[in-house]
Amino acid sequence: MTMSYTVYNEAGGAHKTTTGVNLSEAHSRQGLNTLYIDGDQQEANGTYLKHAGDDRDDGDADNLVRHMLGQPRGDLRDLIQTTDEGFDVLPAHDMIEDFTELLLKREDFETNMGNDDFNRFDHLHRVLWQENSLQDDYDVIIVDPNAQAENMLVNAIYATRTIVVPAKPAGKGSKSLKGLSGLLSAMSEELGIDIGVAAVILSGVSNTATHQRYVDKIDAEYGVAGQIGKRESLMDEMWDARGSAFKVVEKGWLDGEPGKRGVRDREIDTLETILDIADDIADQFDVAPPNTPEIKIEGVA
Repeated sequence: MTMSYTVYNEAGGAHKTTTGVNLSEAHSRQGLNTLYIDGDQQEANGTYLKHAGDDRDDGDADNLVRHMLGQPRGDLRDLIQTTDEGFDVLPAHDMIEDFTELLLKREDFETNMGNDDFNRFDHLHRVLWQENSLQDDYDVIIVDPNAQAENMLVNAIYATRTIVVPAKPAGKGSKSLKGLSGLLSAMSEELGIDIGVAAVILSGVSNTATHQRYVDKIDAEYGVAGQIGKRESLMDEMWDARGSAFKVVEKGWLDGEPGKRGVRDREIDTLETILDIADDIADQFDVAPPNTPEIKIEGVA
């Protein structure tokens, strides 16, 4: 079966995109063909990280939104780009920003034409699984939509039926998880589907009593698949390396250049935690990855 999930947290600063990119690389190292879909219209950060999306500001270019609205200008597979790491990317396009408006216009048209079966939430589901059968090509599909509760997010959750939640061990992070529970309950009822949480991942965790109190609270209420400490240097360097945390550590990226970063045990531990989380998610889907991932340090100071 294809593992598919949406990376989501309504709160900003929860490392949503870096989580999606790092898990994509982790699943790839498990020997699973992996596709990362960037559905975030704001910054297209995942697209930037992986050197993808050269046509994102070309209004005439084919893109995922055109396929979702039934107006494609090519084969969806032609949009997918292979990266310098182990996974593929379906890049973001600026048209995502107009998706809700375009979708509502389409809904009005269908209603006026007497089509009472129009479902504004099933378009990504249709494009991925029915029209293009990406389940035949990929073992894992990860969708990274905008954090706001808009139609692209709802389409992502409807298509994947599962979410992975990055969060911070603080009051804001706990509050966002409570808001998430309410949102998922409402969406499950409205959409008529079951929505599962495959993992809650805490990042920026320190040894302070406050953080540990929130870690214990969130773990008791939702379960925590893994904890990642404060790794600002590692995560920030991902933008210069334009790749995953694995690329930063293994290629020794520091201050925008490879080969300068020394081996840091805490960062090796972080990569191992990400791999463990990927294993945990695979277990949730009852998938046995064919490979045991390796971390290979090279070209470092």
